[in-house]
Amino acid sequence: MKHVPYGETWTCESCGRRWNTTQIPADEYWGIMRDMRRMRITVIGVALGLALIFGLLALFVAESLFLLLPVVLAGWFIGYMPWWRRRLRRQARSLPKWKLHPE
Repeated sequence: MKHVPYGETWTCESCGRRWNTTQIPADEYWGIMRDMRRMRITVIGVALGLALIFGLLALFVAESLFLLLPVVLAGWFIGYMPWWRRRLRRQARSLPKWKLHPE
């Protein structure tokens, strides 16, 4: 199996058949890309929000809060990210599958 960008054709080296990815409906494909991009932006936004809140609290409330940074990072990597990855994989598994035909 080979990954080919949307809108391009690919020719199999062994059998010579050509496969065209434009057989996939464009609105479905770009909807999936939009959803995946939204999920990535969401996790980046949550990370930046937590960093901003934690940084402001540490600067203006007490500098000793910087000592809690390993705890916050552990919570991020042990708690939030596995949950986010499971959600992303669940969504990816539920995506439609297309049966392309050679040209």
